[in-house]
Amino acid sequence: MPPEKKHKRHYLDYFILIPYLVLVFVGIIMVYSSTSYLQYLSNTSGDSPAETTLKQVVFLLIAFILMAVIYKMRTRIFKKNFILVGLMCMMGLALVATRFTSLGVEVNGAKGWLVISGFSFQPAEYLKLLIVWYLATYFSKRQTLILQDFWKAAGGLLVVVFAMIGLVAIQPDLGGAAILTLLTLLMVISSGIGFRKALAIFMSIVALSYCALVIFVKFGQKMTFIPDYVYRRFAIFTKPFSDALDSGHQLVNGYYAIHNGGWFGRGLGNSIQKKGFLPEAHTDFIFPIVIEELGVIVAILLLLVLFFMIWRMYYIGFRASDSFNSLMMIGIASLFMVQTFVNLGGVLGIIPMTGVTFPFLSQGGNSVLVLSLAVGFALNISADERRKRERANLPRKIVSQEDSISTFQN
Repeated sequence: MPPEKKHKRHYLDYFILIPYLVLVFVGIIMVYSSTSYLQYLSNTSGDSPAETTLKQVVFLLIAFILMAVIYKMRTRIFKKNFILVGLMCMMGLALVATRFTSLGVEVNGAKGWLVISGFSFQPAEYLKLLIVWYLATYFSKRQTLILQDFWKAAGGLLVVVFAMIGLVAIQPDLGGAAILTLLTLLMVISSGIGFRKALAIFMSIVALSYCALVIFVKFGQKMTFIPDYVYRRFAIFTKPFSDALDSGHQLVNGYYAIHNGGWFGRGLGNSIQKKGFLPEAHTDFIFPIVIEELGVIVAILLLLVLFFMIWRMYYIGFRASDSFNSLMMIGIASLFMVQTFVNLGGVLGIIPMTGVTFPFLSQGGNSVLVLSLAVGFALNISADERRKRERANLPRKIVSQEDSISTFQN
């Protein structure tokens, strides 16, 4: 069947979809396991112990609907300037309202939640995907100019992006700002600036990150503009047992959870650390609970599922025939890679804790919604690339006839 007559469902990339469904399914189970015990003990109103899980399911159902809408859209719609400009303006207003108005709510020391008519959301979460989308669109339209003069081509774009990141940093959410900065730099490296410049930027990132880490650990306490909880995260991550009852409490109990699980785990629902010992067991420290209940082997298998999905996205991005598709797919894959690295790095004590959720396993409606939307974009781009490859392999006469009949059916 010629590609123009195929329904778009025939191009669905199951190498992305199936890992996604596996992870969200395991995520629902682990959110229930990690929240139901304490919720049952503290419940005085008769609500279900699965209330938190049900909220997660509601966000997933919304995500599935939006993913279907995104998948059915034509990729050229994503490149419309008025859509991106409108979304960036709305994001800027949301970040300003979050930080400087009464609509913003402080959680864990950062005023990062915006509450409107009883509905709360975290603008910084949505900014991750929006930055990828924004830079992918405009970088793809300026490929020739980027090769000639990168700063002339992209300087204005980066000013806008870093202004947004600055609004996140002053919430203060330095962990979120660091992730957004790293994601932006990875998009710059992928923009087509050339191997030498990309390598120089990468080495600069590594060097500056190391220097910043050393400075924060040694002199952070004297920097009055840095919140005390941020300094403690930096100071304790290399030696959490020196203050196991205070600053190192969360990291130490995460280690205990990993040790308790061993290779095969204590069994689903049998975690000890989730029973009040490990704070935020259902969000950024969900992975130690996975190891404690299901074991190291299952945890490694889940990581392999996630990394396979990320690899598939990178593979499609590097082979893409369209520069927007390539940059968008590489950016989405980098989003998953960065978030996974930052979460696991914090949990294992490799880097300071940032409060970042683990993709699809952690409880967090905003996080699972944004990452699901990213998967929706990836599925659309994968279908678009597959359709283009099929067209390229058709005989010239057939292609000419089909061009005059119809465009790609949704």
